[in-house]
Amino acid sequence: MSDTPHGSTKAPAKETPQRIRCNACPIMCIMLEGRRGVCDRYANEAGKVVRCDPLTILDARLAAGDQVKPFLGAGWDDSLSGDTLFVTAIGAGTTYPDFKPAPYIISQKVEGADMITVVTEAVFSYCGVKIKIDTDRHIGDETALVRVDEFVVGHVMTGEYGSQMLSLGGVDHLTGGTKKNGKVTAKTLMALCNREAVELTIDGGATVVVQAGHAPIVDGMREIRMRVGCGSATIGMFADQWRGLVDEVVVVDDHITGVVSEHQAGKVLGWENTGIKILGRRSTAGRYFQVANPGLGWGGTDIENPLAILGPWDAGNGAREGLRLLMVSTTGEQYGYFELNGALEPVEKPLPEPLRNTVDLIAENCEPSLCSVLFMGGAGGSLRAGVTQNPVQLTRSVKAGDTQVTSGGAEAYIWPGGGITMMVNVLELPDNAYGYVPTPALVAPLEFTMSAAEYARLGGHVKAVREVRDILENGNEYGSDKRAVASPVGQLPWEKS
Repeated sequence: MSDTPHGSTKAPAKETPQRIRCNACPIMCIMLEGRRGVCDRYANEAGKVVRCDPLTILDARLAAGDQVKPFLGAGWDDSLSGDTLFVTAIGAGTTYPDFKPAPYIISQKVEGADMITVVTEAVFSYCGVKIKIDTDRHIGDETALVRVDEFVVGHVMTGEYGSQMLSLGGVDHLTGGTKKNGKVTAKTLMALCNREAVELTIDGGATVVVQAGHAPIVDGMREIRMRVGCGSATIGMFADQWRGLVDEVVVVDDHITGVVSEHQAGKVLGWENTGIKILGRRSTAGRYFQVANPGLGWGGTDIENPLAILGPWDAGNGAREGLRLLMVSTTGEQYGYFELNGALEPVEKPLPEPLRNTVDLIAENCEPSLCSVLFMGGAGGSLRAGVTQNPVQLTRSVKAGDTQVTSGGAEAYIWPGGGITMMVNVLELPDNAYGYVPTPALVAPLEFTMSAAEYARLGGHVKAVREVRDILENGNEYGSDKRAVASPVGQLPWEKS
């Protein structure tokens, strides 16, 4: 007998997987049950939008390096609602479309004070990274374009002391070019902020592999140390170490090459003239600019033979047969020892052991070469609406120092001037703190912490305030999965102030 009505032979209709629309970002994905959106951060779980990553909580009782632990869903004791925990925005969800309160507005007693922490994963269309690369090697001219594959993602900034600087991202690279360029830019920023290695190519310059907290790799060569200082500074630091061991020292540097016999440090120590001539632009005594072009050679120049920066020696000004010359770079990686022959030409000789000790001392005083990545973004007006119904009050409270801004529990630097423009060191955040949406934009955790009285004064969403115990046990509309981690910097935000 047929299972179908009235004896029909028609097969029963298949159940259609439930589709729901995600409103966590402007893309508004329609997700089938059990499937994720294009950001890979939200999914359809039994007809409900859930956050795929757990809410991350910093636990002061965990030591650095402790294994990440899932929280139990119940059985919290009183200590867990005190000042040993800090609920970050990682895994919290977003306020988009911004008219609603932040995903978590948390009431917590810290050292006897009633505090409020507002957490949200902010969608940053206006964001980028600033990268500091510790190397004296030339990686590209100032303003040179930086690319990932063929796509422009940023440019070279002004160099700093012993480091090259890059600026990547920004709203123009995210939205001002092609859709593909914006997507590549956003994914590059996310990878860098999540401490992954990214290969960058600089127009007219080098190919650099950058990874936060790791040594840069420049044109396939891993950097070891950043320079101890410019050539002049190196002379000032070590002139006394060389006295009596050698007659002349030249510290080769792309910016300021130092000559000990002419330098004020050498004069004070009684160094005699040597008749040396440097082929560069003399700045002040013993300090020379533009001795060579920038490059990957000695001291960030393009030279491989240091004698190329020397002119004829002057016998009337101290040059003589047997005069001893040490040439060294600002990292101690390159060095050479020479003695003048009868024609006053420098002839390379083995480095005497006492001089080797001084070269090693330069190297010892060089810090390890690392890449630093700072996320930078502007917390706009709509995002602030998740904190208070009068967003400008939040900005004023932040500028007055009454509200602390953190990102994943890491202290943020707030730029002066208008708005809430923040920077944060990505090494101070827990793992995988950053996400991406294909608008394109970066998603970064953001927390605002203030006293309960200050939150009320700001016109905050006081009806949405919940105690930390309730949050730990019940989660929010995006789910209840949680994990506890140790603070990467070993402190909770309120322990830093």
